[in-house]
Amino acid sequence: MEEDLKSTRLQPDSTEFTDTVFNCVVPYIHDHRDRSSVSLVCRKWCELDGVTRKHVTVAICYSTTPLRLSQRFPHLESLTVKGKPRAAMFDLIPENWGGFVTPWVRIIDDKLNCLKCLHFRRMIVKDSDIDLLTRSRGSELRVLKLDLCSGFSTDGLLRIGKLCGNLRVLYLQESLIAEKDGEWLHELALNNSVLESLNFYMTDLGKFSFKDLELIAKNCRESLVSVKISECDVADLAEFFNNAVRLEEFGGGAFSNQPDKYTGLKFPPLLKCVALNYMSQTDIPVVLPFASRITKLDLLYALFDTDDHCFLVQRCPNLEVLDTRDVIRDRGLEILSQYCKKLRRIKIERGDDEEGFVSQTGLISLARGCLELECLHVNLTDISNEALECVGTHLKKLYDFRMILLDKEERITELPLDNGVRALLNGCNKLERLGVYLRPGGLTDVGLGYIGQYAQNVRYMLLGFTGETDAGLIELSKGCPKLQKLEMRGCGFSEHALSTFVLNVPSLRYLWIQGYRASENCSGILAMARPFWNMELISSEGIDSAPGNSEQQQPPSLLAYYSLAGQRTDFPETVLPLHPPVNLH
Repeated sequence: MEEDLKSTRLQPDSTEFTDTVFNCVVPYIHDHRDRSSVSLVCRKWCELDGVTRKHVTVAICYSTTPLRLSQRFPHLESLTVKGKPRAAMFDLIPENWGGFVTPWVRIIDDKLNCLKCLHFRRMIVKDSDIDLLTRSRGSELRVLKLDLCSGFSTDGLLRIGKLCGNLRVLYLQESLIAEKDGEWLHELALNNSVLESLNFYMTDLGKFSFKDLELIAKNCRESLVSVKISECDVADLAEFFNNAVRLEEFGGGAFSNQPDKYTGLKFPPLLKCVALNYMSQTDIPVVLPFASRITKLDLLYALFDTDDHCFLVQRCPNLEVLDTRDVIRDRGLEILSQYCKKLRRIKIERGDDEEGFVSQTGLISLARGCLELECLHVNLTDISNEALECVGTHLKKLYDFRMILLDKEERITELPLDNGVRALLNGCNKLERLGVYLRPGGLTDVGLGYIGQYAQNVRYMLLGFTGETDAGLIELSKGCPKLQKLEMRGCGFSEHALSTFVLNVPSLRYLWIQGYRASENCSGILAMARPFWNMELISSEGIDSAPGNSEQQQPPSLLAYYSLAGQRTDFPETVLPLHPPVNLH
């Protein structure tokens, strides 16, 4: 009897016990993948996760419906929705592909009453969407990001300036915005006193007044920490810099070919993150007074040669993030490895000139000297297996690696790179994002098999001109247990091999591929059909050809992704939906 009573005391009501455990556990779980795992424990926890989740990212806007999302997560405070495939950033997707924010904004207006932070990326936004959003959520919005978006004008921005007085972050970087005037910035300056970050970098917004920037700096004196703007003369920003006393990040503006204009220019005392557009050697003295503080440096649009890179980076001992072009060359990377031991992220893009040259020599220096690296993206002119082995040996914190082998040199020191890729993956076991964009012969079927075998934690993968035959792709599909997103170009696999890959990798949620061996009726592609799997054939019509190559037509691409919403209905003429067999269950 005593044992029965004891047992009863130790077994509380199951619902109460479940709620208690959930409330004890969930406050400490912030990663979205962990939250998703929690929701699979039982139906009750799934329901509790739904009503307590504060942030959701929709990786592709057609993977669910806005209504379904609002029913599953009614109390969202933060929402990110992505539209066009990433390939759109490289003009590989027609502008009219889709990705409209209108249905999302309508649901936000009607259902998501707790929303404070909103991020649309690569989507089509209309002024009417902004009008509805600002009328319904304007005073509650704290963060609004229209990131790489298009379709709206400064009329929409004017509504934001007038009605979003509590906005902390306004992000418009690289969006295509039709500019009518600069009144939007004036309204923002008049109505906001809590702004922390303003970003209209790499846009065509040039009709703003410097006085409005100065007014923002005065009104948001205690909060403003980051400003990135479009092109204007930095000399005209002197008064803005004087008032932005807490500014830590500045990007944009431009330096002219009159260095005397910048002699007395002083940047804010806390500045440590800068993007130096059109800065030349004669302008470098302007940044030297605070170079030792710099943690983030963007030189993508600086007019620097290799010597200028070397001169500046060795004066930045606290540098953590660097974006630049391959004009830094191997010598610049060697200097970087000697003086910038705190470097965590580096991205080296291809420059417009032929002077850029980064090879295995620079990569080896970087790997041996910058042991804190977590993200490494590099455009290479030459490469060897030894360099990749060195990365695997030394960069144990690396989670994001991407290499692109350029076509500047006909002869490459060492191909294929099978053994180097194996060593890199074997050594960098925290890697979650992998990009290997080579040239024919750069990675054999054996190398693809190594990726499948050793990329145990990779969730995103980019492959370009890799592999030899279908057998290589099949070998790849035998591994990659966590792969969710795959992008491929120029790999030449058959439709049958692609379908086999998709069916062999159950974790896969997204596939974009261009340059496969297509059949006339897409019969091989249809074999990859599975429940909730949408497939689209995207024509290259409507995509601008490269300058000087008006006759060169890009091949069509295939997009496939999981969707709980079924096949979308807003297809343009350039997109052909591929319907699976009717007997699929």
